[in-house]
Amino acid sequence: MFKKILIANRGEISARIIRTCKSMGIATVAIYSEADAESLHVKLADESYLVGGSRVNESYLNVNKIIEVAKEAQVEAIHPGYGLLSENSNFSKVCQENGIVFIGPSPEVISKMGSKIEARKSMEAAGVPIVPGNSTPLLDLEEAATTANQIGYPLMLKASAGGGGIGMQVIHNEEELRKAFSGNKKRATDFFGDGAMFLEKLVKNPRHIEIQILADNEGNTIFLGERECSIQRRHQKVVEEAPSTFIDDSTRKRMGETAVKAAKSIGYSNAGTVEFIMNEEKDYYFLEMNTRLQVEHPITEEITGLDLVEQQIKIAYGESLAFSQADIQLSGHAIEVRIYAEDPKTSFPSPGKITEFIIPNGENIRHELSVEKGAMVTPFYDPMIAKLIVTGKDRAEAVVALVNALDDYKVEGIKTNIPLLQKIITHPEFKLGNTTTNFIERNLTHK
Repeated sequence: MFKKILIANRGEISARIIRTCKSMGIATVAIYSEADAESLHVKLADESYLVGGSRVNESYLNVNKIIEVAKEAQVEAIHPGYGLLSENSNFSKVCQENGIVFIGPSPEVISKMGSKIEARKSMEAAGVPIVPGNSTPLLDLEEAATTANQIGYPLMLKASAGGGGIGMQVIHNEEELRKAFSGNKKRATDFFGDGAMFLEKLVKNPRHIEIQILADNEGNTIFLGERECSIQRRHQKVVEEAPSTFIDDSTRKRMGETAVKAAKSIGYSNAGTVEFIMNEEKDYYFLEMNTRLQVEHPITEEITGLDLVEQQIKIAYGESLAFSQADIQLSGHAIEVRIYAEDPKTSFPSPGKITEFIIPNGENIRHELSVEKGAMVTPFYDPMIAKLIVTGKDRAEAVVALVNALDDYKVEGIKTNIPLLQKIITHPEFKLGNTTTNFIERNLTHK
């Protein structure tokens, strides 16, 4: 097994990976920016190295500096976490070129799935259902208008690169398309260096369902059930749960087998997630594939009993999966909420010093943290400061546990989205499991 791993990330995911490495007897190396010098992940690692200034392009995206540190620390592998460089095919390639194992899929696979347009083409060729739309970049507004009329409104205008809802907009008619096209194309170019846009037919009242897969280097591929990630704000996930209230055993099996088929068709290895959009009739369509660990991976761990980071490391080391599809049994129900340093009324970030931080404890409560009392939340990074995960023998028990846990969660010195989370999970529609992607807009219009 690897003796030392560098975590090319920050915050709670870095701390999460360090925890598993310690349990496996693997030494850890953290990297940090000037703004993160006193951060929790730096304190938890066996070694830590400054990699640059506070801004991400000066530090956490500085590939040359990270490789330099990896060599100095004599690590054998790099875990990219999620976000930042985790889906950067060039970083994966540079790791390979320097004799360092990248804990994730190959650069070729990352590149293929990093473009939503190329991913659509690959999945269509593999026989995976995709949302009706175009699978070539739209050259200009006039081509977009012609294509839109061929597909039919309403539509979703999307950027081929990146994620997080950037460059994405619902379009109801040509007038809206003409207003939105150039602005969204520019945002995609600014954020991702790629302004390629495409159109998909809008799926009404959809659910966002994703399938976690694991694949070893011999091609053994399995799925670990689904996650319901439909409650979103501005295309960003807020609440996730597993299993979905909407999926029956037959649909789960079909979706899982489709996800495995998708992964095998591109020669995928390591952990990955195949995301689907599902309509009210339970028809599902490929949305995208995330070639990394997901923010919401803990809820899958809670219902399967597997440590996904451990599995990632073992696969990257060359080990075969120690279990088959028949061995995977789902047990209980898990829900995760993302806690952000933000004003719940505006969703604007709320940086500052955390003067009080009291978190609930219990047998069925799990925390993934990037902060502690006295920590400074800076404006340089994603404002997520923690994740709260609860489990129960069934969904009703998990919801009660989550309500109680959020009531006991105390953060002072900054504003958080906890009030919004409390409104979501106590809403009658949430308790009924009616969690489509427009849940917040439909039920919390006074947000």
